[in-house]
This record gives sequence, structure tokens and C-alpha cells, in this order.
Amino acid sequence: MGRFGSALAIELGRLGFEVLAVDANPRNVQSYAQQVTHIVEADATNPEVLRQLGAADASHAVVGIGSDIEASILATAALDDLAVPNIWAKAVTKAHGRILERVGAHHVVYPEHDMGHRVAHLLGDRMLDWLQLDDDFALAETVVPNAIAGLTLMEAGVRAKYGVTVVCVKPAGQAFTYATPETVMAPGDVLVVAGPTEAAEAFARLA
Repeated sequence: MGRFGSALAIELGRLGFEVLAVDANPRNVQSYAQQVTHIVEADATNPEVLRQLGAADASHAVVGIGSDIEASILATAALDDLAVPNIWAKAVTKAHGRILERVGAHHVVYPEHDMGHRVAHLLGDRMLDWLQLDDDFALAETVVPNAIAGLTLMEAGVRAKYGVTVVCVKPAGQAFTYATPETVMAPGDVLVVAGPTEAAEAFARLA
């Protein structure tokens, strides 16, 4: 229940999932007792402890341990011993991630690496948000470039000219709405575009 684990547990609870959080630190257990469905002070690296807590009945488990790599690996292996069908684990390095996969993690996430990659894309003046969907495909949220402001999507020919597809548009002061060929992109509107990574980056850099 560090920064990653606590944020995950609280958001899962908000989304309606029943959450069991396990942490060996009594201060963390006390801090989040009112914010998650269930939280217990226990050793998550011990398969028998996890069995007694009912972890074997869980549909998903997340190992959010980052500072203690050995504990991270042992906890992942313990969940694999219990045959939990979906094990997600946080890794701090690529080598750590490979070991987690070998001991049973079905999905490995790299929060620090992924956030650093995302922030790098957001440092420009016009990029508002960035989501890498695949190695060479991304979503970018950006302001309407001056070159196409005042035009409809059909008139601007965004896909043919820039190689990206406008997914939705957020007019100033309004909510996001689906983009259609007749959608007018006014100055200051926000666009969400999808396309190959280089094309999405190039479009978001347009002035």
C-alpha cells in the first residue's frame, strides 16, 4: 500500500470492486483502513498466509511492492502457487520484470518508466495528454492546430494529410463529443486523435 498500491486499491473500490489489501506495515494498514473494502496486516510473501486470507479465490491479484524486489518476487510466486488466474505485478527494472514473468506474473507494469515516457510527450506546449496503445500506435489529446481551425473534418482532410484520425472533439466550455465529417474544429477546441506514434506526435506539434 505504497503510492502505487494505495491509489490502485482506492480507485478499484470506487469502481465497485471488492478489494482486499495486504501490507506488512501497521501504519499503512491504519492509514487506509477507511478507504478500501478490506485491509489486513500480513506477510504477502507467505503462501499459507495468503491462502488463509482467501487469496486463492481472487479473480485478480496485484503485487504493488517496488522497494523490496525480493519480496515482490516471493509474493508473485506465492500467488502463482495459489493458482490465481490473473496476476499483475509492478516492476522497477526490465530485469525485475522478466523475473516476475518467470515466477508467475501474467502482466507486468512499469509505472515509473511509463509515466516518464508519458511526461516526455507532454512537455511540448500543445500536447495535453498522451496514451501509447501499442509500440507504434497512440492517442494524443491536443489543441486544434491553426492550419485547420474553422474547417470541418472533411474540409481539413486530417486523415489523408496528417495520417491520424480525429476520434472526438471538445468545444470550448463543452463536453467531448464524437467527431463526424461535418464537425467544425474551432480555434481553442481540443481534439483526441489516434494514429501511428510518429504521426500523432507530429500532429500534436502543429502550431
